[in-house]
Amino acid sequence: MSDVLQELLALIKANDGINDKARLARIVFEAFGLTKDRSVYYCPDFAIRFSSSASRSFGNTVLSLSNLRKYDDRPFIVCLVTPTENHCLLANTTLLKKISHSSQQLRENNIRGSFNGSDIAREFEGIPNSSENLSRLFDIHAGIGFEGNLARLVEATNNISPTGLKFLVNESAAAAILAAPQRAARFVESEDCTVLKSGVGRPGKQISI
Repeated sequence: MSDVLQELLALIKANDGINDKARLARIVFEAFGLTKDRSVYYCPDFAIRFSSSASRSFGNTVLSLSNLRKYDDRPFIVCLVTPTENHCLLANTTLLKKISHSSQQLRENNIRGSFNGSDIAREFEGIPNSSENLSRLFDIHAGIGFEGNLARLVEATNNISPTGLKFLVNESAAAAILAAPQRAARFVESEDCTVLKSGVGRPGKQISI
């Protein structure tokens, strides 16, 4: 692990419990003289994005794939700030399972879409994605690179299948749906609707539709 990366991880560890991603970002920014590009802070040795969550699980959108491409040649770290501890994950393309957000048209010649926290693999080939393994994981990634991961990400993203169950309308549900316009019309003409529009309710009066 490079000296710079060791210093970064030690500084982040020393600020466990800070529970303020903006404050931690400012500390790291000033300590390493980083350049800020929207939500990403970077230098020749690494790039880092700060996020926050109540636990180690987070599904927030992290970064677009096109922006990650700019930093994929150095360790790209997501620092998750939780109330008691700061967790660092490597989020280079080798560690991404898929692209989740706005990625319907992702192709090898059309780089689009963003990845979420839940898209970052928590281990790779049995190696936990954690601070102590960032250098080892990046060495693996460096041998693959962005282009080497792109085809896999395109395939994984385009093979995403809906997980929700189809809503099946039975006879009683269909009757209730078809009767909805008549119920709405009756309510609009009722005394209850007049009371509701006036903003004045009567104690004990139940308004029904």
